[in-house]
Amino acid sequence: MAQFTNQAQLSYNNIVTVSNIAVGEIQDVLSISKTAVKDVYKANDTITYVINIINSGNSELNNLTLTDSLGEYSFGQTKLLPLTYVDNTLRYFKNNVLQAQPVVTAENNLVVSGFSVPAGGAVTFVYETRTNQYAPLETDSSITNTASLTGNLTSVTTQSVVKASTEPDLSITKSVSPIPVMENGTVTYTFVIMNYGNTPVTQGAVITDVFNPVLNNITASYNDTQWVQGTDFTYDQTAGIFVTLPNKVTVPQAVFSQDEESGIVTVTPGTSTLVITGTI
Repeated sequence: MAQFTNQAQLSYNNIVTVSNIAVGEIQDVLSISKTAVKDVYKANDTITYVINIINSGNSELNNLTLTDSLGEYSFGQTKLLPLTYVDNTLRYFKNNVLQAQPVVTAENNLVVSGFSVPAGGAVTFVYETRTNQYAPLETDSSITNTASLTGNLTSVTTQSVVKASTEPDLSITKSVSPIPVMENGTVTYTFVIMNYGNTPVTQGAVITDVFNPVLNNITASYNDTQWVQGTDFTYDQTAGIFVTLPNKVTVPQAVFSQDEESGIVTVTPGTSTLVITGTI
């Protein structure tokens, strides 16, 4: 709500008298709010935003423009955008009724132009963004996304803050050698577990595998340390079921670096390796 002031002057017989200062307020007829559907993000993640615009006035407001900063932040002498608008995802609702898509550009910031908000009504925009190579990923990082609404009235803005996830982000790959393997020969399975998150895995992770054909006389090692059956893992040689025991699978957190010139964030995942060998 903006304030305005006014003061009068009275002149009479070369005498000047001023009045008190009158203070008034202009009631904004437009209000805007912005919400992220989820409050955390990770690398290459999708974030859906919802923007609500309310017109409390008695007249429809036309030719409005909405500008979304896509999380723009300063980096050295330049500006970086950690979010990328996902093409063709914007939906425009007027009083909860889906409308034809207005003009949308996303060369830099996301800009939606040429739309209207009915008198005493509301408009809602829903759209998706994706974290890109400029999104900060370390612990305590966040993306502050600002939306500004401009038109023939005073502009209004709103913000939404999404924090970097503090959970591990795991993947696992499995390879076998040799290929081919002779009947009754020895085969080795290698499992590589990668953590792309900013938090290490210290408990809760379990690896389960059912070997077909069944492996006999297996040995297992984790990060080059020999494992002991019954202490580190269980193995049902009849069914070929291998299961790691609790808190045996640990994976360090990823390491993040941001190039000083380009601002691109590089992720080097934390890695652990499980090797299982047996005969078939």
